[in-house]
Amino acid sequence: MIGVELKKVKLSNGETIAYRERPGKGSERVDTKPILLIHGNMTSSQHWDLVFEEMDEKYHLIAPDVRGFGESSYINPINSFDDLADDFAEFYEKIELQSAHVVAWSTGGGVGMNLAVKYPEKIESLTLLCSLSTRGYPFFLLDEKGQPIKRIETREELKQDSWRTIPIEKAYREKDWDMLKGIWKQVVYTNKEPEETRYDVYLNEMCKQRNLVDIYYINDRFNISLQNGGTGEVETITAPVLILEGEQDKLVFPAMTSEIREDFGGRASYHLLKGCGHSPLVDDLDQLIEVVTLFVEKHS
Repeated sequence: MIGVELKKVKLSNGETIAYRERPGKGSERVDTKPILLIHGNMTSSQHWDLVFEEMDEKYHLIAPDVRGFGESSYINPINSFDDLADDFAEFYEKIELQSAHVVAWSTGGGVGMNLAVKYPEKIESLTLLCSLSTRGYPFFLLDEKGQPIKRIETREELKQDSWRTIPIEKAYREKDWDMLKGIWKQVVYTNKEPEETRYDVYLNEMCKQRNLVDIYYINDRFNISLQNGGTGEVETITAPVLILEGEQDKLVFPAMTSEIREDFGGRASYHLLKGCGHSPLVDDLDQLIEVVTLFVEKHS
């Protein structure tokens, strides 16, 4: 991000969390809590660059690299979103952040929801942007035609997945940007793509991911609902919640967003982002910023 310094803090578990920060400034600065931006899978804090550039400068923005992404370390393998929520709770302390409005994109939604469950005092509001469900994001073993055989049960099965894990990790190692672009064009950038120079930066950040199998695993195992043996912890989330759905999202299916809405039982607000796929940040940034800003202001 132009003019945004990458900072780092060390956690007690030995991990280093990298983050980007843009303090609020100007005569129009408002007395709101900072906005914490949590990225999703195959991304990093760099993917929030357009928000940093275009959101009103009066807002204080903080975007960390989740453990195992970007410039953050990956010493201790993750076993659940609890691990990442614990990282973020200590990250708050390290940067002297009492609480924040959290905007969590895709897989980042699992981090945001677990943070709201375990550390409710740290959440002013939670915006779930094209988020995985409160019942997780299921992974299935696929046959040679791409048809599901059965739900995955172990990390070893995920490591042997020839449809997603193996080709993506190979693309990371070889920095095969054309292959990664093909994936993103199919399921993420289905409407618009970033301009070339910016896209190259994003692709370079993608290749820094070191936890793909573990992220798939915790996505599949996540379930804070009351359904299918879930923990029911969704009922303990007291922060104001906004669910944002991309009208044309091809990665998080409408049924998953419906599950979130059902599990919050009317306690969450909902907004359909018109004309957007899985990346409203690229498809319609103005619409996204307007909706998020209104929600943050309402709960400040």
